[in-house]
Amino acid sequence: MSERDDVLALATRLAHEAGTIQREHYETVHRIETKSAAVDLVTEVDKACEALIVATVERERPGDAILAEEGGGTDHAGAEWRWIVDPLDGTTNYAHGYPRFCVSIGVQHRGRAAAGVVFDPLMDELYTATRGGGAFRNGRPIRVSNETDLSRGLMATGFAYDRRRSERDNIENFAEFLQSARAIRRDGSAALDLCYVASGRLDGYWELKLSPWDVAAGLLIVEEAGGRTSDAKGGNEHWNGAHVVASNGPLHDAMIDVLARTAS
Repeated sequence: MSERDDVLALATRLAHEAGTIQREHYETVHRIETKSAAVDLVTEVDKACEALIVATVERERPGDAILAEEGGGTDHAGAEWRWIVDPLDGTTNYAHGYPRFCVSIGVQHRGRAAAGVVFDPLMDELYTATRGGGAFRNGRPIRVSNETDLSRGLMATGFAYDRRRSERDNIENFAEFLQSARAIRRDGSAALDLCYVASGRLDGYWELKLSPWDVAAGLLIVEEAGGRTSDAKGGNEHWNGAHVVASNGPLHDAMIDVLARTAS
């Protein structure tokens, strides 16, 4: 196997192990803390999953950099491989017993997305992709939808943790898409929303003010499933999560047009 295959195998193993922790502690009493805002939560399960992932990567691949949501690992410059980890994407859902959460692990090689793994432990759905190798759910190839009319499209989005104090809150975008698309879903896990675009369950997704760990795996999975990803202007400044648009491809320009109307 190539080193990329080894990395994918390790990411897959770690996603399953972290997912097992999540499943075992689901709908139990949690220690809940807040971070950047009252609605920005972290639980002991987030921390346990991250500790597991970080410790294993550091032990088995000591030269790799790690960027993890809860601050574990060392994101050192110059590393050939970089792991970008969201140990529990959908923490608010998890804390409330709402069954939409996952583990997300993206891996870059020399600064470019190389592998992505997203695992939903309740649905037992494992999404994987490697650059140039296609996208899969539980080992079977997935493909984006072929919808060409935004008015028939099923969209998804989310709202940032600072929405109570920021004027840039995605509400105008939501209202415009509500009028332009068939329907909108807002389920609280960016990584799963991206995987649903990749598998054709959703036709498009947009969101503001995410972080790299929210999107590092999902964006690659969308692209390898035949979809298109960009920032709100159709450019390439989206891998940091600041503004993300993902679609099946045919609807992408129409989505950019909607976002342009609300930005004017």
